[in-house]
Amino acid sequence: MDQSAPATTDVPTRPRLRLGDFELRGGRIVLAKTGNSAAIDRALLGEVATWVGCFLLIRARALFVARRPGRSIWFTPDVPHPRYMVRIAAIAAGITVARTPGEATAAFFFEDATSSVAPAVDHDRAFNFGCGDISKSRVARVFAEVFGYPLALDPARWHGDAVEKSEANGTHDGRVVACPYVAQPGKVYQCLVDTVRADGFAYDLRTHVVGGSVVAVWVKQRDAAGRFLPPNRAATLVDPATVFSPAELARIGAFATAMGADWAGLDILRDEPSGRIYIVDVNKTDAGPIIALPVAAKLRSVAVLAKALTALIDQPSSAAVSASTRASRAA
Repeated sequence: MDQSAPATTDVPTRPRLRLGDFELRGGRIVLAKTGNSAAIDRALLGEVATWVGCFLLIRARALFVARRPGRSIWFTPDVPHPRYMVRIAAIAAGITVARTPGEATAAFFFEDATSSVAPAVDHDRAFNFGCGDISKSRVARVFAEVFGYPLALDPARWHGDAVEKSEANGTHDGRVVACPYVAQPGKVYQCLVDTVRADGFAYDLRTHVVGGSVVAVWVKQRDAAGRFLPPNRAATLVDPATVFSPAELARIGAFATAMGADWAGLDILRDEPSGRIYIVDVNKTDAGPIIALPVAAKLRSVAVLAKALTALIDQPSSAAVSASTRASRAA
């Protein structure tokens, strides 16, 4: 199930069939770890078929990648399925999965959950261990600290439109509400970012950060009326320098470090009237490649991330642990 697929946690209680980290319940496929789900319909089956075709191409190309002996990653507590970007990038780079931290080149905290506690690990190259909480409220708090202007708002005091969404990651339940408004349990409230351009479409900037540097940006086009929901009408892989200024790139990197994210896909919106950017989501377990990308762009995207992942785990051990991860260990 692509991370861009519609998701809900409102799933009827019926007999379940477990398939890896998925469950089949009442005609829906459910990610067991989070409860997010999608209807099993023609659109979902089409997305799965598209992903499988791309994966087979990447697998075939990986056969020709020179593997450096001993280059491997130990994932904890979960080993990611190849639908997740870190795993498919590892496959493309010829990086294997280690069975123990002692035999691994790097350790990687991987759990597809909004909030979780990273286990203690003694490894010179440890990544994402400081990124346990990616709730919307924490994302908004760190964003304001790094960028100097707010994303979150108090709906009871705000006058005008605002966005209401769940604290949890991957629910795709955002909607516009008129304020003043009574805050609902489990919801957060953010300023409404106007991403609609002159052509009438809304645009999102999915931005991948590795080791504090922006390595790739995918511009996603959506219908303005359905800006909070997939599918994307189109998606394009672009050079980060063509959509962000040097100052913005530096702040995006600083934000990822403050979140403890050595590897993450960020959802960034640019407000067309003001020109400001807003980071509204952190995806430490991002899936992909984006379905709407053309096949050639999918392959290029994975190649870019494979190169970045290789550089991340090959850097000297003294530089391999982010400042935020070190701070989390000391706490």
